[in-house]
Amino acid sequence: MHNKLPDPQAADLYSFPEPAATTRRPRWLVPVVIALVIVAAIVAYRTFFAPAPPAAPAAVAPQVTVVVPGTRKATGSIAARRDSAIGVQGEGGRVIAVLVEPGQSVARGQVLARIDRAVPVQTSAQLRASIRSAEADARLADADLKRAQALVQKGFISQADIDRRTATRDGAQARTELARAQLAANEALIARLDIRAPAAGLVLSRSVETGQIVGAGSGTPMFRIAEGGILEMRALVAEQDMARLKPGMPARVTPVGSTTAYPGKIWLLDPVIDAISRQGVARVAVPYAPGLRVGAFAKVAIDAGEALRPVLPQSAIQADDKGNYVMVVGADNKVQRRAVTIGTVSNDGVSIEAGITGIEKVVANAGAFLRPGEKVAPVLAPTLARTPG
Repeated sequence: MHNKLPDPQAADLYSFPEPAATTRRPRWLVPVVIALVIVAAIVAYRTFFAPAPPAAPAAVAPQVTVVVPGTRKATGSIAARRDSAIGVQGEGGRVIAVLVEPGQSVARGQVLARIDRAVPVQTSAQLRASIRSAEADARLADADLKRAQALVQKGFISQADIDRRTATRDGAQARTELARAQLAANEALIARLDIRAPAAGLVLSRSVETGQIVGAGSGTPMFRIAEGGILEMRALVAEQDMARLKPGMPARVTPVGSTTAYPGKIWLLDPVIDAISRQGVARVAVPYAPGLRVGAFAKVAIDAGEALRPVLPQSAIQADDKGNYVMVVGADNKVQRRAVTIGTVSNDGVSIEAGITGIEKVVANAGAFLRPGEKVAPVLAPTLARTPG
């Protein structure tokens, strides 16, 4: 069977919906949306997943070596104020006794050692016998002369015989005097075999032992004595400080390695300044104490002129048209310029008269390359000199 097409005139009898109109989008919209999605994805990745970019490096303060110079006291060695060297006065001989030891106090004339005197004692005995014999001859000659003088008036003896007898008596008396002088000289020789202290004082050393043969030609003294038991500290003082010192100023002497200060006073200022070191010597007298040893190194603080000086290495000292200066690191690690006055220059360094106290941190090297106010990282070096203590 064949279906017949509907009659067009009957179309109105059917109600068919009309097809909706198709909406067309712009062609550029899709790429823009895709681009926005990609940008959003990149932003989200960087925000939540990507590592943070490295921070800009901070400025690093340069490292500099600094020293805290401290201060130095005048230094020197301890010696005897009056050092008496005692040796053999006579011919010498074998030592039979040593009666004192170093560190003992002795009186004037006290026997320190004895030398064998057997031979001189026998010589004295012979001389005494000679004196007696000479005295006997002199008495006999004098009596003979007196008898002859009594007979000469009677004419029994001539004047020539009298003269001869007078000469015999005078000769006997002269021999007596000679024997007495020889005995006195020998007794003095025996006395010199006792080695005695020439003055009261302190025995510093002895270089003799029992049984040793000693003589006048020996270059080494048998004993050394500090007269009066007074020692002295020979302090080396900078030339400019010598003018501030005077005899009589009190001082305190501290041996190296000791914390005990021994009181003393200046008794002499040497009149000569060393041409090389530009230093003089202040002699500080100090009474002997067990902690003081001759030859030991010590330091001294002199009241009313202590001669304390900070000492810096030469590399720390800078100079320009304004004068000498050093660079000091402050509490905030910032560099400051500090004008200084230079004192003596030695192998230990340069002493500073004024400008620093010795407790500052002073740039040891490269100070010329730093600017005031620049911040640094200080590295402490060993101090050039010890702080007094």
